[in-house]
Amino acid sequence: MSQRSICVFCGARSGKDPSYEATAIELGTLIANKGWRLVYGAGDIGIMGAVANATQTAGGDTFGVIPEHLLKREVGKTDLSRFIVTENMHERKKVMFMNCDAIVVLPGGAGSLDEFFEVMTWRQLGLHDKPILLANINGYWDPLVELLDHVINEGFAEDSLRDFIEVVNDFDGLQTALDGALS
Repeated sequence: MSQRSICVFCGARSGKDPSYEATAIELGTLIANKGWRLVYGAGDIGIMGAVANATQTAGGDTFGVIPEHLLKREVGKTDLSRFIVTENMHERKKVMFMNCDAIVVLPGGAGSLDEFFEVMTWRQLGLHDKPILLANINGYWDPLVELLDHVINEGFAEDSLRDFIEVVNDFDGLQTALDGALS
């Protein structure tokens, strides 16, 4: 069986709640301990850096993808197992997506939302069936889940839209969902 890869979309900042970074560290450690590969945005700051550093510390395989214009801003982490520089953000998302078996969305900002909506839209259009796990740490993504429900309730999407994502509320739920998705 080939190595499984987890794509993690997350913030290049740590956020206000220390549990966001703590969850990123737990996830990175889990990825390494399971023998999976981390696929992520190749930054060395914020939650992004925390998940990568934890994966590396635990001896895991890391695959980072960063657009050229973010090398300095996100402090491109060049000591990864594999480090790819793309021309733009769209290529970054495509390379990350094409090299993973499941997607985890940790807390983050506009970039994480962009990544989430793109992979969810691709799933809605039938372009993939990869699991998309929304890590709703301390209710961070509650407003997003409410927005998705509103979109459905207002008739702009089928009820099945919610079936394309799995909302998990803590690290234990995330671990259980990943184990189930990748078994």
